[in-house]
Amino acid sequence: MTVSWLFLAAAIVFEVAGTTSMKLSEGFTRPVPSVALFILYAISFTMLTLALKKIDVSVAYTVWSGIGTTVIALIGWQLFGEQLTPFKIACIGLVIAGVIGLTVGGSSHG
Repeated sequence: MTVSWLFLAAAIVFEVAGTTSMKLSEGFTRPVPSVALFILYAISFTMLTLALKKIDVSVAYTVWSGIGTTVIALIGWQLFGEQLTPFKIACIGLVIAGVIGLTVGGSSHG
């Protein structure tokens, strides 16, 4: 795993934390998660930008958003009591399939 992929992994972690903070901010009515979401997203975008030095944007953004979307759907289900219907599970599967497809397609940067 190259440093760029580690940056991408970090970007995903911070994006997921930022999105979770967004939910916890309750529409910007809670100060700590409201401030945290901006800080976490800033770190996420910084890590994503560093990853783009060596990973194609089509691959990096798909992995970042796809894995982030999947993890957030699971967090919504586990932590926030959101329903995880068979249709949602199928859609998550499609997201994962898209991430795999674009990643296997390769990155010309290495």
